[in-house]
Amino acid sequence: MKVMMINGSPHVKGNTALALEEMKKIFETADVEVNLVHVGNKAVRGCVACGSCFKTGKCIVNDIVNESAKIFEEVDGVVVGSPVYYGSANGTLISFLDRLFFSTGFDKRMKVGASVVIARRAGTTATFDELNKYFAISGMPIAPSQYWNNAFGREQGEVSQDAEGLQTMRTLARNMIFMMKSIALGKEQFGMPELEPWTPTHFIR
Repeated sequence: MKVMMINGSPHVKGNTALALEEMKKIFETADVEVNLVHVGNKAVRGCVACGSCFKTGKCIVNDIVNESAKIFEEVDGVVVGSPVYYGSANGTLISFLDRLFFSTGFDKRMKVGASVVIARRAGTTATFDELNKYFAISGMPIAPSQYWNNAFGREQGEVSQDAEGLQTMRTLARNMIFMMKSIALGKEQFGMPELEPWTPTHFIR
């Protein structure tokens, strides 16, 4: 099993990193290979809707998005972690995810997705919903935990004091492992679900 963990915080060793590290420990205990990608501290431009990726299969801007696309294609699960800025995910992370999901044409169905959100106080559930939309539109099952996947802290290291938040991270990692293994067995025995040809319906003609 392989997992890509995306840190959307500009702070490489901040509270988002601590939450992801709590999951990483569980993954590694279960021999799940982890590839950690730091995004929040990179200069990532947003999608310009040029359509180049339809022809080439990759984003026209050759940066961390195209590097991560190769990892994304090979993994069984993806964890996206973000701090909360004004009730939303980090803008750099959103630009990254927009381009990563839009420019990659490979089948993402049945890769397990999970979002992890860190805040001082509020905005976690709105950000949680925002990040999960990338998985849902891609046919990716969304892993649950014992609560919404959030933890709390403002100053660096404060998340380590959120005992319930860290437990939520560990439970999330265990649930992801179970889902990834179950899906692998299901694909081996039953194959993938039938996929109908896309029927786009546009209401402005």
